[in-house]
Amino acid sequence: MPYTDAVIHEIQRMGNIIPLNVPRMAVKDTTIGGYTIPKGTMVMGTLQSVLFDESEWEAPFTFNPGHFLDEEGKFKRRDAFFRMCLGEPLARMELFLFFTSLLQQFTFSPPPGVEPTLEFEKGVILRPKPYKLCAVPLQYITTCLSLNKTFGQCH
Repeated sequence: MPYTDAVIHEIQRMGNIIPLNVPRMAVKDTTIGGYTIPKGTMVMGTLQSVLFDESEWEAPFTFNPGHFLDEEGKFKRRDAFFRMCLGEPLARMELFLFFTSLLQQFTFSPPPGVEPTLEFEKGVILRPKPYKLCAVPLQYITTCLSLNKTFGQCH
């Protein structure tokens, strides 16, 4: 289960659909990195700068669930991925249950000859480019294996 949790976190890191954070306002004069931000200034951070920061992630532009695993294969939280939202624990639990339920029922793969891509379309939100995915019920695969047939031969 730690690996599944790491995969979900990596999907969320790589597939962040909202590139900008919620606008904030400086409540006092503040200096960050040598820049002065006067009180009352509207500030909006970009999540991309953190989620793909080469000083925070070993391979920021590569899908790598290992970003969220320690040396022993246990899940580890990353400060660079910390999000603050009251509903986050419930949303994460539901996402985990939904994802693992799908993995218990199906095998997923790209269609033959198609290479998966992490490309996205830019707009108000970021969204994946259209793609195709094959979802084969595990029951179907088990039936084919019991008949000593490959998936393509089993109808």
